[in-house]
Amino acid sequence: MSGARWLNLRRGFYRFRRSWLSMVGLVIVAALVLVALVGPALVPHPEHVAGGINTTARFLTPSASAWFGTNELGQDVFSLTIAGSRVSLLAGISVVVLAAGFGTLVGAVAGYYGGWLDEALMRFTDLMLTLPSLILAMAVAAAMGPGLGNTVFAIALSWWPGFARLVRGEVMAKKADTFVIAARALGAGTPRILGRHILPNIASPIIIKMSLDMGFAILTVASLGFVGIGVKPPTPEWGSLLSTARGYLPDYWWTAIFPGSAIFLAVFGFNLLGDGLRDVLDPRARR
Repeated sequence: MSGARWLNLRRGFYRFRRSWLSMVGLVIVAALVLVALVGPALVPHPEHVAGGINTTARFLTPSASAWFGTNELGQDVFSLTIAGSRVSLLAGISVVVLAAGFGTLVGAVAGYYGGWLDEALMRFTDLMLTLPSLILAMAVAAAMGPGLGNTVFAIALSWWPGFARLVRGEVMAKKADTFVIAARALGAGTPRILGRHILPNIASPIIIKMSLDMGFAILTVASLGFVGIGVKPPTPEWGSLLSTARGYLPDYWWTAIFPGSAIFLAVFGFNLLGDGLRDVLDPRARR
């Protein structure tokens, strides 16, 4: 790594850590990722995660033996919430990556070529934007059936237009820059110009949008699980856990409060992290 790049990274991290809210977001996200990676292997009741029940221990209040209490089947809510973090985070990351990849491809092609191709792609993108994203995701997920893969595909299908419009505008601004004109004059082809010259220079706004969208993607995954068209049971997922628990409120509040708090922390943490990354990566945000 060159000295100039290393200096820029140090300056960026200095600006990032000056915002205590950004650091709080980073800590929350890091904790969630750690829990998603190692938590399911360390839960006190893995048999409950696999679908096992214990009807003699129904609706136990939070205690030292069951930190988050138990649900209507006698399952440990702590174990289910921890195990559900892996499913929810994996689904959220998959949605954002798929949507960003496809949206970047559509936006880059439309912005670079322009003309009728730009018109066709952007009118299709505008058509997708007129459809409520959650309603579209629900319709596609219901048609394809429950399952993690179908849920991710359904949400990504409604999520990519935002990335397409963002990338199109950035590509249109960059393709007239001197370094792109020079690369074209030297005989560089379109794939090389886009892949080696334009896209690396517009990575910052894409990364910022991905980080800001992560929390809302997790919330959308939970929403589909809440209405019963998300991940198949007995796989624990925050939205489905919350959906089951709503029938037992307010008497057995702990069955809903902990999965709901996990969703809140995920959305809150990724939003704070995204704001911090925007301050670091977007020069216009620092003026």
